[in-house]
Formats: sequence, structure tokens, C-alpha cells
Amino acid sequence: MKKLLLLGSSGSIGTQALDVCERYGVPVGGLSVHQNTALLEEEVRRFSPEFAVVVNETSYRDAKLRLKDTNVKLLSGKEGIGEMIALSDADTVLNAIVGEAGLRPTVWTLAHKKRLALANKESLVCAGEIVMKMAKDNGEEIMPVDSEHAAIHECLRAGEKHEVEELIVTASGGPFFGYTKEAMRSVTREMALSHPTWKMGQKITVDSATLMNKGFELIEAAHLFSLPMERITPIIHRESIIHSMVRFCDGSIIGQMGNPDMRHPIAYALFYPERRAVGTRPLDFSALGKMTFYAPDYEAFPLLSLAKEAFTAGGVSPAVLNAANEEAVWAFLDGRIRFSDIADIVTGAVHTHKEAGPVTLEAIERASAETRGEIRERLASQSV
Repeated sequence: MKKLLLLGSSGSIGTQALDVCERYGVPVGGLSVHQNTALLEEEVRRFSPEFAVVVNETSYRDAKLRLKDTNVKLLSGKEGIGEMIALSDADTVLNAIVGEAGLRPTVWTLAHKKRLALANKESLVCAGEIVMKMAKDNGEEIMPVDSEHAAIHECLRAGEKHEVEELIVTASGGPFFGYTKEAMRSVTREMALSHPTWKMGQKITVDSATLMNKGFELIEAAHLFSLPMERITPIIHRESIIHSMVRFCDGSIIGQMGNPDMRHPIAYALFYPERRAVGTRPLDFSALGKMTFYAPDYEAFPLLSLAKEAFTAGGVSPAVLNAANEEAVWAFLDGRIRFSDIADIVTGAVHTHKEAGPVTLEAIERASAETRGEIRERLASQSV
């Protein structure tokens, strides 16, 4: 890697990626944020990138004032991200944008034949076939930044692709492990945002609490590693020490282990095939004592099986799944619905939305927009 563009630099992945860049002197050619101009200013003065993008128009005007004494070329809007990707001589893009907003930047990155380190799961959930075909046509390997997929990528180095029998994707189980479906009705916002292991943004933390995040990761794994869904198995591993595993044809299972720290998969994606130390705390097995594993409770966490169903249905179903989930999660965080309503809203959207025809980016975005509009309209009518 010669130079990096970091999309979503104000988020959890983005800030940790910049720590890795600073540790190894990686030049940062560009940064993007949605609206956090105070943090963007700090990052621009710290790394002196050539480009910076602020998506929100009001925040862009604030950034112009904050950065007027710097040499950074400031761009605005979603189109500004595409312009930065096109103009920069950076060879690598780390897409850490949250949500469907990261899909087009993934496509732009691959279209300009830049190396893609992908933390935006919605790119593959919504448009996995399109994205993977673009990568293949351009001779580029997408490097996963999710800890589970980075772990699988590491494990696959132990054998040949035809020797792989099963991918085992671990999940912490979130804060509501052991809850019944009925108990979910009393979950509060504060409870849902108390993840037992990882520190993440609000939306992803809620997705982890519903296990929707794990459902998305199953879809991602199917696309990234070209395996059918029936050969990808989720398992609850409360300690979050084994980040995922691969079972080979001889029965052996290779797992990737370490203390939970996103700097490891970030560095793995950025520097592959080299390994770089990033200051993660070594794993002490004697202090750990034990590791536990459980089958997921599909009744209490129905979104996990719904993700499998949407992937199997194909077409725009995964995009509808994602759009409905985004709308429902933000409605929950805003206090407009209960935690248990999230699964009901998403399930209803996936089961009722029907669209035939070729799966293009335009069809995906249209289905997503229609889904969002329907959910917003229904929630607005219920609040009257």
C-alpha cells in the first residue's frame, strides 16, 4: 500500500484505522465524514491529506471555515466521495461508511481499480453479486475488515479452496443472550447499546443485539468466499476470542484467535500479505480459563434466519432486508418503536416486497427507497 483513502474516518473503524496508519507512517490521501467536522479538522491537521469530503451540506459549510487555512481540497456530498476516488493517486480505499450509503463508494473504488479494504457490510449484503463480479473483472481481491471475515481469510490460508467444507462464523450473542422472545419486549435503548465485548457505533450495536449483524455477515461470507449458505454456520461464542473458523475436508478445524481488538483485522486488510504488530494485548490462555459455544436461538432472534431467507430468495430481497432494518433501527433509537418491533417490521418488508427483473444497482436502490418510504409512512401514520 502506497497511500490510503479512508471513507468514514469519524467512526469507530475509521479512527482505529488512522491509529494504524500513524503507527506505520501510512500516507493518508483523503478522508470523508458525514457531518463530524470537529473530528475531521483534527484528522486533517494530523495527517495533511490532499482531499477531504463532508457529505452533509450544512456541515460542509462549517468545514470550509474550519479548514480555510489548510491546503486540503474540500469536497461535498456523496458525489464528492466519487470525485475524490477518481482524482486521488491513492492505491487503496478503506470503506468504513455505515449503511447503504457505502455501496456506491465501493462500486466507484472498484471501477477505478483501486484496492478495496471493506468494512461496509451493506455493499455485499445489497449488491454482493455485482460487487464481486466487478472485483473479479478487475483482478482485485476485496480484503474484508470485519473481524469474522478477516479471520476466515486468515484461516483459508491453511488449505486449498476445494478442501473447504464449512465456514463457522462466531457471534458474541450480544447483550440479550439467553433472553426469550417475550423478554425482548422489555428491552430499552440503553440495554441494547450495552454490548458485552465490542465498542461500536449505535446502529451496529443494535444490529448486534438483534443478531441482524450476524445475519448480514453470513450473506457477506457467502459472497466473499463463494460458498452456499448451507455451508456457513453461525455459532454463539460469548468470550469473542475465536473470531471465526474453517472446517476442512479432513475434519480439521482452523480458527483465528485473539483478544477483541479491531486494529488487528484493519492492519491485516491494509498490509496483507504481510503481518504487522499493532499493539494488541496478547492472549493469556491461563487467565482465560474457558471458552463456551452455543447454537443460536432462532426463535428469540428471528432476523438471523430471515437473513438466510433473503439471501436464498436473491434478487433485491437482501437490499430490502437492509433498508427495512436501517429504518427500524433508527426508529428504535429515536424512541418511536420498541426493540421487539424491529424484527416484525423487517420481516414484514421482506415478505411483502416483490420485484422481478435483472438485479442492477438502480433496481437495488429503487427497492431500497421504496422500502424506506413505505416504512416511514406507516410509522408516521401510527404516531398520529
